[in-house]
Amino acid sequence: MADAEIIPIGTAGRPGRATGNRTTPSAAARNLAGSKKPRRTTTASTPSTPAPGDAQAGSAGGTGGAGSAGSTGGAGGKSGAGSAGRGERVVGVEVGEPGVGVAEFERLARGVRELFGEDGERRVAEWVAFLRRRLVGEYEVDEFGFDTDLTDQVLLPMLRPLAEKWFRVEVRGVENIPATGSALIVANHSGTMPLDGLITQLIVADHTGRPLRTLAADLVFKTPFVGELARKGGATLAGNDDAERLLRQGNLVGVWPEGFKGLGKPFSERYKLQRFGRGGFVSAAMRTRVPIVPCSIVGAEEIYPLVGNLASLARLVGVPYIPVTPFFPLLGPLGLVPLPSKWLIEFGEPIRTDDFPDGAADDPMLVFNVTDQVRETIQQTLYTLLMQRRSVFF
Repeated sequence: MADAEIIPIGTAGRPGRATGNRTTPSAAARNLAGSKKPRRTTTASTPSTPAPGDAQAGSAGGTGGAGSAGSTGGAGGKSGAGSAGRGERVVGVEVGEPGVGVAEFERLARGVRELFGEDGERRVAEWVAFLRRRLVGEYEVDEFGFDTDLTDQVLLPMLRPLAEKWFRVEVRGVENIPATGSALIVANHSGTMPLDGLITQLIVADHTGRPLRTLAADLVFKTPFVGELARKGGATLAGNDDAERLLRQGNLVGVWPEGFKGLGKPFSERYKLQRFGRGGFVSAAMRTRVPIVPCSIVGAEEIYPLVGNLASLARLVGVPYIPVTPFFPLLGPLGLVPLPSKWLIEFGEPIRTDDFPDGAADDPMLVFNVTDQVRETIQQTLYTLLMQRRSVFF
């Protein structure tokens, strides 16, 4: 390899002064570069001079070509032109040394497998690809703010250990969720914090490969940071207009009609469904003629047993309730850790709405009857699942 080229500083090697087209570096540049010249290395394309001890062996075995470095020529002799003398380097690597970085890469790969499992290398590669897409802007956000890439690569993987290891969720009836086309998934709501909605979203994505677009209360989107994160995770305002738009686009939409009444009910009323509002979700399903899939969730009631409510303080800060549990606020932030209850989630048979006549969504009695049918289906399934569950935590 030729001597390293010394790059002059400034124009023609003299900062701030244009002195013409000089072809040699200035004295200042040479001083910065140092007086010691870099060591000349030998490349594979330039034959090296063999050491005296090797010359005889090379002649005995014949002269090897330029591409036969490290090979034996003739009667076991060392190649001449392609070999390097002892202590010299070929393309910057000492002859006889193992490949630079191979051992380090092997240790790194082994560490990745131990940390992330057998598919650790694939997961790391996916993360690197994800970071690249975020940096260059190669991702899409739809009109509702849903960021599919962020949800699949960050938000849902964060929930997966909670569902699989902590709550040990058991799922039934996934085949009742349509593989294609729209459907409205209606579930009971409980647990003080809306973890049941997040876990349901994860379950649907993992078992069907389809995202579940959730309908959330306006308080969610008024909360700093939480509202933006909810939008990116696929949530939108719980209203008929947005629900119908999502259903007409062919999405799976999830709704929890009990709302804050279901989340904030006391532990003594666990698994007793609250009122399902005025049946707005049923009218949205009727107008778009999509099936309604009842979803029953057992286990969320026990994660934060609600034994009290600081109602006065809740009104002061403008929230529906401030829960009091056996561990919160007594234990502070530690009381926010959910209890590891055993979860059962069952998706029931779809209730069709495409058989109703035109204008059925405007008939309040019909809407009420279908709403009551969905509610009773979920309630009876909850009782059945509770009988099948061996205990709260197993």
